[in-house]
Amino acid sequence: MMTYSAPEFLVYPELQSTNTELKNLLAKNKLAEYSVIVTPHQTAGRGQVGNVWESELNKNLTFSLLLRPTFLAPHLQFYISKLVSMAIIETIKQIANIEAKIKWPNDIYINDKKAAGILIENSILGTKLDYSVVGIGLNVNQEIFISDAPNPISLWQLTNEHYNLEKLLERLLENIEHAYHQLEVNRLSLINNEYHNSLYRISGYHWFEDNKGKFEACIDHINEMGLLTLVDKEGQKREYAFKELKFVIND
Repeated sequence: MMTYSAPEFLVYPELQSTNTELKNLLAKNKLAEYSVIVTPHQTAGRGQVGNVWESELNKNLTFSLLLRPTFLAPHLQFYISKLVSMAIIETIKQIANIEAKIKWPNDIYINDKKAAGILIENSILGTKLDYSVVGIGLNVNQEIFISDAPNPISLWQLTNEHYNLEKLLERLLENIEHAYHQLEVNRLSLINNEYHNSLYRISGYHWFEDNKGKFEACIDHINEMGLLTLVDKEGQKREYAFKELKFVIND
């Protein structure tokens, strides 16, 4: 049995979206921090800006976690994405001995394929963050993907091994809690350095695409609000918010 000490650990046979269900419960009840909703079958999982997450029954991790980062100023909310991303890649390394990377802003990539996605929905109350609903989909034991998602990959496809989902979830929640504590004690420089060093395509020039077309550039930095700055081959800096930039794969 799971030993992770979530105040509420709710398992549903099927849900359209764990994030949506957690927010519905929040509207009715005051849930404690670290409450978790998990389902083996998420039928309409959501990604960033309406993207759909494919997940076969009983094959992957699909869950949502409640955090209450009231100590964090709203303009620093991207730190939640940073710490969750780092916890996922640390878990993949521990469980499967695979080096994963963080594709800005919060996809988890192994080589040039997507192993996990994160959807964080924050609520602001006055001048503080009230809560964060952290939705995570991690491809674990799925052998075949049938949707039109461009580049999914599972741990099974990489290692030809099946993984215990309960143990994997417990380890991931423990790693998130550990990373979250670093944020609570204001170790922002440590988080920034680890996130930067874990970025997908952090070294060298790569192809990207914005509304003006494709270009080659290298990653310069990501600021505290999550904006990405690239430097192109002409030495010009280009700054992007979420969904303003596409990573060109295999160009």
